[in-house]
Amino acid sequence: MELHWNRKTVLSTIDHAVLKPDATDSDVREQCMLAAKYGVASVCVKPCHVSLAHELLRDSNVKVSTVIGFPHGSTTTRCKVFEAREAIENGAVELDMVINIGKLISEDYDYVKNEIESIVQTAHEKNVEVKVIIEAALLSEEQKKMACKLSREAGADYLKTSTGFNGRGAALEDIRIMREAGGPDIKLKASGGIKTFEQAVEFIKAGCVRLGTSSTVAIAEEGTKDTP
Repeated sequence: MELHWNRKTVLSTIDHAVLKPDATDSDVREQCMLAAKYGVASVCVKPCHVSLAHELLRDSNVKVSTVIGFPHGSTTTRCKVFEAREAIENGAVELDMVINIGKLISEDYDYVKNEIESIVQTAHEKNVEVKVIIEAALLSEEQKKMACKLSREAGADYLKTSTGFNGRGAALEDIRIMREAGGPDIKLKASGGIKTFEQAVEFIKAGCVRLGTSSTVAIAEEGTKDTP
């Protein structure tokens, strides 16, 4: 790890995840306050918690993000579009959508691309950004490349490695593939298994501008030891 990485800069890339199935309203309140304290980029909450997070963070610089089609990506396009529209109405300004993994593996590429385009169009009409979760752990290298290509062509703002709920989380090799296949302009997010300051720095060095993690406190405390 390079010495003297700025702790504040690393924390500002974090989408602080509050996505566990048993996360309560009280958990969301606690984690939103923590996110505001540490100055992360966003709090990523379940769709049912978007309104609450929006209310809690309205006077902060922390954005509210949520997940669409989470965690398996298998709901219909129509359901995902409705979910996206409702999330935006409730205060989400970033959407992390899961592709239809089975359709991608089935090589139904028109379905996958059209679905992403539908979400992107819905979001961009309201100046909301879309991160496309390709769930890299379940894909071959060629499938990852295709997922990135389709996402880019569909107008996605970000490519994201993983939900963190299906197999392993992010790997640096995934980021290399995503950058190569997604091109130089699309933004990258690594998510799943990022638990230390050193891991966070490695993914930033690899080209990620966002990191999905629930280990914000641990990263912040470790960063304090390693920064001026």
